[in-house]
Amino acid sequence: MVWCIVSRLGVVGPFFFEDGGETVTVTSNRYCEMLENFLRLRLEEFDDSEDFWFQHDGATAHTARRSPGLLREMFPSRLVSLRGDIWWPARSPDLTPCDFFLWGYLKAEVYKHRSQTLKALKDAFREEINAIPP
Repeated sequence: MVWCIVSRLGVVGPFFFEDGGETVTVTSNRYCEMLENFLRLRLEEFDDSEDFWFQHDGATAHTARRSPGLLREMFPSRLVSLRGDIWWPARSPDLTPCDFFLWGYLKAEVYKHRSQTLKALKDAFREEINAIPP
């Protein structure tokens, strides 16, 4: 499982959901750990992160009680979600750049590498994400 953000400054990520090198299911706890230990640190790299809005879909890990609370702390009054400050209209192509651009684009580019190992696949994701200009 891989996670990214599309922003006006470029793509943030990837983050791979793993435990001990093994791919794991994204649970609410794992999602919140990623928000705390990966996203929060990455946001500190940007001077204007207080201007960022955060949008995600209605996946169970995104809507469990802890996730929206943590995101509201990180993005006060700037959470676009099923249970966020701004209601997210499901399947809206102009509000889901990850679904309508990023994942399809990455799939097409990453699979050109014909990776033979998980490490090579992850490296291909990193390479292709880093090649996307802001």
